[in-house]
Amino acid sequence: QVRLKESGGGSVQAGGSLRLSCLLTGYRVSRNCMGWIRQAPGKEREGLAAIDSDGRTKYRDSVKGRFTISHDNAKNVLQLQMISLKSEDTATYYCAAEERRLCSRDWTDTGNYDYWGQGTQVTVSS
Repeated sequence: QVRLKESGGGSVQAGGSLRLSCLLTGYRVSRNCMGWIRQAPGKEREGLAAIDSDGRTKYRDSVKGRFTISHDNAKNVLQLQMISLKSEDTATYYCAAEERRLCSRDWTDTGNYDYWGQGTQVTVSS
């Protein structure tokens, strides 16, 4: 059974940093396309970053240069390093995985993902 569990969320001030982790069971972290998605109150889910089995990454423009997605194969963890956080980054953050090696061309479409974690809250105060 595939399970994804996020951790590392919390409350920080604007300009601060957080590192989110997604622990996987029943699924090897570098096997297929994986991503981080967030949902703010009253807004739709949006894909932030994705990484495929070859380690190639993609980022939404609003987080490019501030967020970094990576695999930790030894720990079987997907990570999201976030720096220079802004109040508009406040949301629930989810990790998700596909059953395809390479990320879809429209990788921001959250409907592509087959497995989801339960989410972790990130709150950025200005």
